[in-house]
Amino acid sequence: MSNPRPYDAKRTIYDIVAAADAGGGIAALKFLLLVMAGLSIGAAPALAEVEQCRFIQAKAEREACYERQEAALAAKRKPEPAPDVTALDSLQQMRREDDALYRSMRGICRGC
Repeated sequence: MSNPRPYDAKRTIYDIVAAADAGGGIAALKFLLLVMAGLSIGAAPALAEVEQCRFIQAKAEREACYERQEAALAAKRKPEPAPDVTALDSLQQMRREDDALYRSMRGICRGC
């Protein structure tokens, strides 16, 4: 978006706000703030769901609640990727080849 007016040092903040209000900028800002407030309020129940176990008085029920939460969090986590066996095999093969090359080079007379 290009700036319709060139930079003017005499332009005050009131002129800038008035230009933004005339162009719909203030309305967009208000809408953005409204959306952000709605998202933060909507996320609050999800956080409160995790906190409910500590208010349970019975120890057995409280521990069961914590175990259910732990199981739910474990289900959400990504499984760890399996190690790449082919890369390890290729590195070991290169190391064997390098060792064979170094052994064959030891037999060469370098100072003769």
